[in-house]
Amino acid sequence: MTGIPFLIVFIVAIILMIVMISKFKIHPFLSIMSISLVLGLIGGIPFASYTNADGSTVSGIATVIGNGFSSTFTSIGIVIIFGALIGTILEVTGGALKLADMVVKLVGEKHPELAIEIMGWVVSIPVFCDSGFVILNPIRKALVKRTRTSSVAMTVCLSAGLYASHVFIPPTPGPIAAANTLGVGEHILLVMGLGTLASIPGLIGAYFYAKWVGKRVKAKDEQENQGEVVQSYEELVASYGKLPGGFMSLAPIIVPIFLMAMSNVSSILGWSGAVSTAFTFLGTPIIALAVGVIFGIILMLQVNKGSQLYDITNETLKTVGPILFVTAAGGVLGKVIASTSLVAFITENAATLESIGIFFPFLLAAILKSAQGSSTVAITTTAGIMAPLMGVLGMDSVVMSVLCVMAIGAGSMTVSHANDSYFWVVTNFGEMTPEQGYKTQTAVTLVEGICSMIGIFILSLFLH
Repeated sequence: MTGIPFLIVFIVAIILMIVMISKFKIHPFLSIMSISLVLGLIGGIPFASYTNADGSTVSGIATVIGNGFSSTFTSIGIVIIFGALIGTILEVTGGALKLADMVVKLVGEKHPELAIEIMGWVVSIPVFCDSGFVILNPIRKALVKRTRTSSVAMTVCLSAGLYASHVFIPPTPGPIAAANTLGVGEHILLVMGLGTLASIPGLIGAYFYAKWVGKRVKAKDEQENQGEVVQSYEELVASYGKLPGGFMSLAPIIVPIFLMAMSNVSSILGWSGAVSTAFTFLGTPIIALAVGVIFGIILMLQVNKGSQLYDITNETLKTVGPILFVTAAGGVLGKVIASTSLVAFITENAATLESIGIFFPFLLAAILKSAQGSSTVAITTTAGIMAPLMGVLGMDSVVMSVLCVMAIGAGSMTVSHANDSYFWVVTNFGEMTPEQGYKTQTAVTLVEGICSMIGIFILSLFLH
């Protein structure tokens, strides 16, 4: 099947995949894999591989699926594992809390909403946003009590700060997966840089929305005086024993960034010899993050938690396993799409989609996010769909590919509601009702996603 009929089948398949995940609660891995299989067969991929008379080989559906799955693991698997392991180590050792403490001292307690937002933004670079909210919520409550700031405003700012870096800035799995799928995995430093820029408009919009909604919505802890003893910052620090030093808390993140930066500098300046070889080797994302893990292990030894490394690694692998498999399934979907006639058809009719431009991946990711709840699934699935279309959409340059990653990230936060586990983390820990959650968490992710996308669009006008 080719042409418009197959395009219709493709749209129906994507809708069916969303329904399978969101309505019938079928695991995203099974949903994406089954849709990929059916879509590939309908699109004309043969049941089995065969060789043409001219010697060229046409891959069968099993080969296409296998290639899509294995290529994703080859390019991204270790990077995601190391990135998640660094985050877990910082969480367990109190390094994440130390980073938060450094932000508070930098911003000051006179601007608690801004402090908690930046704190969340910094902590969620290595730590999942759900975990980050749980880690930082005691600080949020302590700051609310100490500064008498709106609890809702503080909750919304913390949530928004965590969410921004979660969808935009590696080493969180989503941006890494999308970057690798779209062929810019070796430019991870550029992804970090543009991710930082893309997050700023969203953070600004979320900050002002939080200040506004904080005056209109009151959380349970503001409505009732239940005599709850809020854990102070000092008590929270005491629960960790003693926080590690600032340098060692930063080292697992900043050292890999430095190594990747120096690798790019070496390439740009045309260095040669042993220095160039060393930086090229150490600046490869897998090696750079491995060095970050080593610094994380040193940090664990410093705080006398080295004996927990096995358990921490085991738990990390359990956490990232589903993400890896869903990411690989997204790679399968992309490979199947690339092996059908859909790309050729879109190439012939590219003018229409080019008019949408950078907003196309944003809208696609936003639909997937709103329908099934997981930002990571939305990012990886959208990246898999976009990968074979980048050339025909005029987004095949390195910078435009990275901006596409950002657009996907912005869409993947639009919006968080009842089918998103993060929605319930924020509303429950923020002591809000589901109705209040829609006015706060859902609304702020809409504001954050749109503001970020506007910023990304403006960047796309100047960067190509």
